[in-house]
Amino acid sequence: MTDKLQGRKFLTVAPLVLVVGGMVGMSFAAVPLYQLFCQVTGFGGTTQRAEAAPGIVADRVLTVRFNADVGRDMPWRFRPSQGSIDVRVGESALAFYTAENTTDETLVGTASFNVTPHKVGQYFQKIECFCFTEQRLAAGQRTEMPVMFFIDPAILDDPNVAEVNTITLSYVFFKSEANEQAAADLAQANRVAAAEAPTPDGG
Repeated sequence: MTDKLQGRKFLTVAPLVLVVGGMVGMSFAAVPLYQLFCQVTGFGGTTQRAEAAPGIVADRVLTVRFNADVGRDMPWRFRPSQGSIDVRVGESALAFYTAENTTDETLVGTASFNVTPHKVGQYFQKIECFCFTEQRLAAGQRTEMPVMFFIDPAILDDPNVAEVNTITLSYVFFKSEANEQAAADLAQANRVAAAEAPTPDGG
């Protein structure tokens, strides 16, 4: 009876373990899958990435506004260098953002981004952008960072965005995890240096 009872418990528990394991696996896969979905569809105002402008410039003109924010723990000054620009659909445009590290230490930042209205995200194509890589600013350093983009002419064929005349491009700078790693590496280097330093008596 004991063996049969243990067998029944195993048959009950085993499927539950598989279900829980599958849910955990799906949770880890969810983030990259969601990011890929956003990149492909422009969901949530996610912009796209292109190698070059299409070479086809339409007569329709859209106003692109620029917005800048920083995360709660990011001690940088960050702002757009221009309030807005008018861009013809298909035309390559260049804008700049300014960032300044107001601390006395080197910091690494990474920028998240989107456009509003969200439904135009799939048509907002970036050729070059500071948001493609982490940005490192030394203590007190100030720099201008470019973003080159165009509005995909395919927007002209989408009746759902026909009423859109203004697009807002927004960035938020956050501290990168590289800062924590750099701090850990520096602390380790200091510990090693201290351990290898000669003692006062020469030992």
